[in-house]
Amino acid sequence: MVCSHVSLKLQDEDSLCPESHRLNSPKETRLLAVAGSFQRQYSHLYPDRKPLLLCPINECGVQKFVSTTLRPTPTGFPELFTWRGCASFVADFLSLEPLEPPVDLPRLLVSSNLVLQSQRASCLDSSSLLCSLLLGTNYDAYCVSGYAVREMCLLDRRALDCPLLAAQVQSEVAQQEPPENKYLVKPPKELKSRFVTQQEEKQQQQDAEQQTGPEQQESEQRPSDPLRGLRVHCWVLVLSGSRGVQENFFIDPLSGSRYATDDQHFLGVESVWNDLNYYVNMQDCSSGCADMAFDLEDLKSWEPVLFGAISRKQLLLDVSKKKELKMMSNIIHDNVYNCTQLKRHVFEMPRSWISSIRISKEDLESRWPGRQKVTRYRKAKLEEFAPYLKPSGLVQRLTAYRDLDCTEEVTVKEWYQHRDDRLEEREVNKVDGFTAERFKRGRPFHLLLHRFSPRSGEREMRFSSAHVEDLVRRLLLPGRMTETFEGRSDFLFYRHVVLDPQVQPSGSEGKMDVQQVQEVVERFHRNRSKPANADVAERVFLLAQRRIEVTYHVEDHRFIASRRSFTVPHAATLRKKSEDVPPDTVTSFQVDSSPRQMLVDLMEYKKKLLFQILESQKEVSCILVLREQERRDVVLLLSPWTTTGAARARSQRQDMERRAAEERAWLQQRKEDILAPLLLRLDHPDALSAADARRLQQDALAECRQRLVQRAELIQRLCEEETQALRGKQLWYQENQETLKQPQQDEYHAFCSEKTLRIHVAQKRLSMHMEAAPLELQNFSLRLRNDPRLAPHLAPHPAPHPAPHPALHPAPHPAPHLAPHPAPHLAPHPAPHLAPHPAPHLAPHLAPHPAPHLPAF
Repeated sequence: MVCSHVSLKLQDEDSLCPESHRLNSPKETRLLAVAGSFQRQYSHLYPDRKPLLLCPINECGVQKFVSTTLRPTPTGFPELFTWRGCASFVADFLSLEPLEPPVDLPRLLVSSNLVLQSQRASCLDSSSLLCSLLLGTNYDAYCVSGYAVREMCLLDRRALDCPLLAAQVQSEVAQQEPPENKYLVKPPKELKSRFVTQQEEKQQQQDAEQQTGPEQQESEQRPSDPLRGLRVHCWVLVLSGSRGVQENFFIDPLSGSRYATDDQHFLGVESVWNDLNYYVNMQDCSSGCADMAFDLEDLKSWEPVLFGAISRKQLLLDVSKKKELKMMSNIIHDNVYNCTQLKRHVFEMPRSWISSIRISKEDLESRWPGRQKVTRYRKAKLEEFAPYLKPSGLVQRLTAYRDLDCTEEVTVKEWYQHRDDRLEEREVNKVDGFTAERFKRGRPFHLLLHRFSPRSGEREMRFSSAHVEDLVRRLLLPGRMTETFEGRSDFLFYRHVVLDPQVQPSGSEGKMDVQQVQEVVERFHRNRSKPANADVAERVFLLAQRRIEVTYHVEDHRFIASRRSFTVPHAATLRKKSEDVPPDTVTSFQVDSSPRQMLVDLMEYKKKLLFQILESQKEVSCILVLREQERRDVVLLLSPWTTTGAARARSQRQDMERRAAEERAWLQQRKEDILAPLLLRLDHPDALSAADARRLQQDALAECRQRLVQRAELIQRLCEEETQALRGKQLWYQENQETLKQPQQDEYHAFCSEKTLRIHVAQKRLSMHMEAAPLELQNFSLRLRNDPRLAPHLAPHPAPHPAPHPALHPAPHPAPHLAPHPAPHLAPHPAPHLAPHPAPHLAPHLAPHPAPHLPAF
């Protein structure tokens, strides 16, 4: 039974079930008693009929009335606003669990939320879920308990034609039928013998019987169902009157298909129910459901369990009455309301024990169990996939077969979504060898259809109206090319190019050459702004015969079109003026003679025409190269509005962040690698020799020593610059002390204080650098020795204590004796006493040379 493993688990852990699943309220207990009494009376009055489906048990082993299992739940998804969307979702999302035995009513009816979690359901569970969704969208829906044929109960579609194939055939027939024009002259009546017509009809009927012979044999070979009329099935009934429904109809929850109420697949009805009441059918079903009436308020045809309970129609009437009463006075409203309450003092259906049905967006997108589904039809197989499940973007694949055993493929049609190349459909005809690809608008070259046959070499391309040359169709055959245009300003609508098969294409790529073009035919629509004898209808360029033929449109009152034929002269003649062209090069027949010199213009046009032909061939080559690349490297567009697309986008973003972090770590590692700049100079840095290792060590130590000396020189230079600036300011003060005002003196004192501080800081930094430089050089040498790339090639021995280096430890100089703040009333100090002592000049002592205190390697 469906969800049996889940129900057993929930019975062991009652804490996982809500209280409404494990216990019955007082109203539910009373309802179970009413249902038990109704069942006993029904069995006594109708002993030949099967027991009614009234109180099955739920997943917790508690009896619940079937009407309380329905929970009308509106969903916020537009896909579930119609009955088609709800039926399609239930049929796709749930897999069938057949009834065992097939002739008995199911004893278990689980909650809809548990059905959605397990994605396995019987026909009763599927009907309850579908009916709850339909009631939530304001349909007048009912669950039906009855009997159906074997194929419907087992969801066997192998005897049915695929609906996609039927829709495809109808669309092809509609495209082939030309639109009817009522203004055309009716053809004469065909005189034909009635006897001959009857004989032809008989022959056609015999041919049709011979063609359907295998099908009839198949139906005859299919064994008859011994349980026909006894197989229990549950489906949904939708009554008219709500949501614009004009007539009653059935919905099979297993397939999601709509059926008429007199359909032959349904063999009888025992009862129907919704969330308000339960009705037992009292009509004769010996002929199926063809003669049944579904007026549930007719007590002769339908017996309710809760007599007098409000129905859905009465509920709608009450709602409308309450809206009317709101427009009346409060007194009238209260009186009428109380009267209606007194009259309807009956037992009502208790509230559903199921919580609100929860359907997520991911459920709508994943759709099928395992995110894919395979359905077998008669001579066809339909495969459906969730979006982004296949790397190619495939969402549907329909395979048509020639035989009933589905062994010989005829056509394979595939549908795609979210592809970067905007491919929508691909159809492969295994018999004719054709492959057709259809695209959405907006792809390169505005291609809409690409149909080709590697076997015959035929290739057809259709384009949208956005093509730069208003091209809508291009047909390529071996040695021929035909192009069709629409909406051109020059009224061109047809161009046909014939190639010479004996002339080989030039170049290694086999592209078309001008020498291959043998004939070009162009046709034009009528341009009403020109006279007919001046409006070209057709131009034929016979390049092999060096001729050009021009045909004009026919006047409304004429029957013969004007024509001109040109013989193309040689190159020497073409260099002459147009008036010097010999008259025998032009032959014309015109109804209204108006001779013109058109040869030169046509020759110029021929050059442009050949260039356009070459451009067309170049475009074909670019399209083929692009399609080959797109087939090889399929790219899917991740939509952020879908859960799968958002998850893929999030995963890609995390991968990009991870790769960026790894790249940053690698760059930081390379930045901290002391040998990285030196290894770039070697031809084979992965395989180091002993000489390379010693040379790398010496170069690294030399560069480190150079960096230390440069840093000391920089600090020394900054100290000297600050000292020179202070000395110049003091000399200026001595010269202008008597004429300075108080603000200028305050500015001078502040300047001297700042410069003195900078000089002291620079001297301190220089002193610290001189003390730390030998130790830094020693540590750098130890890092080189411990580096795994150099250690095997260097002799290990202890490093001595660093000795003072004369280049990094010059003799200390006293700090400059500065007097930056002389009193304004005192005489200025002489220049020698105000000038600070120069900072120690270390440049001569810091010249780079080998450090004697480091051990020799």
